[in-house]
Amino acid sequence: RNEGMDRSHNPEFTMLEFYQAYADYTDIMELTETLIRAAVRDATGGTFVPGKQGPVELGDSFRRVGFVELMQEKAGVDLLAAADAELAAALKARGVEPDTRLGRGRLIDQLFGLCVEPYVIEPTFICDYPIEISPLAKPKRGEPRLAERFELFIDGMEMANAFSELNDPDDQRRRLEAQSALKAAGDEEAQSLDEDFLRALEYGMPPTGGLGLGIDRLTMLVTGARSIRDVL
Repeated sequence: RNEGMDRSHNPEFTMLEFYQAYADYTDIMELTETLIRAAVRDATGGTFVPGKQGPVELGDSFRRVGFVELMQEKAGVDLLAAADAELAAALKARGVEPDTRLGRGRLIDQLFGLCVEPYVIEPTFICDYPIEISPLAKPKRGEPRLAERFELFIDGMEMANAFSELNDPDDQRRRLEAQSALKAAGDEEAQSLDEDFLRALEYGMPPTGGLGLGIDRLTMLVTGARSIRDVL
């Protein structure tokens, strides 16, 4: 992947990816916390890792906080009420030129990367992402503007990404068509339309939870490495 923009990204990387049938993102959250804590304990003999600003404790229960709540806290923006113009204005006020060509999702992503991501130090599951930036996740039960998705952040780095997998083929086609339009407009991170995947969903897929966990970043965390290339 074309991801050489900073020390935590590399075009080639190692990832653990798995899916569990008849599970949702809350089940995967429990499994992820247990898995990471056990791996760190087995590798180091303890539950502390050397963070950028001092040791980070992984032995306590990981914090869980909503994406919308965290954006309100850190950026002062209510995502469920804010218009695109308000998101763009929040970026401009922080000296960042908003990328309005690529839709609301890009504005949200830019604001999150600027105001939230670098400041999440303690292990934190950020939950219930906006649907605009979660094209493969199920809508959140009771709030369709959000998705049943979490990302785990530790020491200012994203470690894992997970969702209740979207298994409605019609909804998935609509979302991928929208993603294809964004890709055509220049969004290199947008998903492509995948007819084989959609056909498989039409045959049937049970409710499923899925996870992607960055092994290289976990290794960076455990060793105190500051560059992903140092651990590859």
